[in-house]
Amino acid sequence: MGKKLIRGARVIDPACGRDEPCELLLEGGLIAAVGHDLPAEGAQTINAAGLVAAPGLVDMHTHMREPGFEDKETIATGTAAAARGGVTSILAMANTCPVIDRPERVADFYNRAMRSAKVRAYTVGAVSLGMQGKEITDVEDLLSAGAAALSDDGVPLMNAEIMREALIRMKPSGLPILSHSEDGDLVRAGVMNEGALSRKLGYKGRPAVAEELLLVRDGMLAADVGGYVHVCHVSTKGSVDYIRRMKAAGIHVTAETCPQYFTLTEEEIEKQGAMAKVNPPLRTRADVEAILEGLEDGTLDCIITDHAPHTAEEKARELPKAPSGMVGLETSLALSLTVLHHQLGWPLMKVLRAMSTAPAGILQLDAGSLRVGAPADIVLFDPEETWTVRPEAFASKGRNTPFAGWELKGRVRCTVVGGETVYDAEAAR
Repeated sequence: MGKKLIRGARVIDPACGRDEPCELLLEGGLIAAVGHDLPAEGAQTINAAGLVAAPGLVDMHTHMREPGFEDKETIATGTAAAARGGVTSILAMANTCPVIDRPERVADFYNRAMRSAKVRAYTVGAVSLGMQGKEITDVEDLLSAGAAALSDDGVPLMNAEIMREALIRMKPSGLPILSHSEDGDLVRAGVMNEGALSRKLGYKGRPAVAEELLLVRDGMLAADVGGYVHVCHVSTKGSVDYIRRMKAAGIHVTAETCPQYFTLTEEEIEKQGAMAKVNPPLRTRADVEAILEGLEDGTLDCIITDHAPHTAEEKARELPKAPSGMVGLETSLALSLTVLHHQLGWPLMKVLRAMSTAPAGILQLDAGSLRVGAPADIVLFDPEETWTVRPEAFASKGRNTPFAGWELKGRVRCTVVGGETVYDAEAAR
């Protein structure tokens, strides 16, 4: 791997609190030096004037769809989308076909990723066999095979006995169970947030209490056994309140949310139909405000995408029959910069911590830092550049985004993984 010298950038590293103009020297896939007037001999110089250099983003909640659903996405296309969005590490969920519920299936994922991934790709292992919620998987073997966490995401794990046992067996690793917190009985056949709008439109709703009920159960189980639960895709005001209380009580819980939950409300269903259908559903303005407050005060630890590609034919179905989910890898940083930094005035450091350093810490990954000796995983972005979301230009196979046509402020110019450039906006033109 050749030497690279990144010059002229504003370097922001949430892991050490650095925010200053300086240079980054990359060698052997690692950060070799950070400072001023670094030696350029033998190095390829990258002119990053006007750009921010930050640790590559860590998206700890994505759906790569491979194996089994390659018509929706592949590891190659999904990680290419990640690179375009400045994401250098992704965590893929286990709801593939077959489900990633055995060590050999974890190994198969990594073999596939080794051949085709553009960024660092990790996988979870399922908590229950086949994600059926009836029998626990071999937790220790899944972790030994390289599973970065355990989750039945996509299917609420209703069996409290399995959840409790999994929390106990995960304890030695210090890694979390990632919980899809929706009570399966309460959300069955629901297609949008339950409330006045769902009643007006005549659709069965998914009530906010369904999310809060399972969240509280899992927090109680974690408290009971001293386990660690991470709450996926938080969407309600009540959830934020409960997580805040659990943290104050010393329960080991962390939580994530997605850009759609701090930018959109349930009204988007009226405007865009199935393109705005996601689980958990888009909620009310009060919920959006609570999500923003939870991110601001640290109740919610990180911002992820829940990148969930579907085919155009699937999303063209009428709302009750269309699948839930939206893509997000290529828009998450820009949406977060537009809303949190430019509109609300949050420091870039705060936004980047939630998208890189915090999720890396949760998963115990060597990522989310620009310290000397760290992997040279870097995103270079222009925080001021405006651009329009055009799904037809996505690297992802998925075009199912409710943000089509949005003008965003903040654009990735270059993504580096292990010292190698995996995306260059100029070369991609």
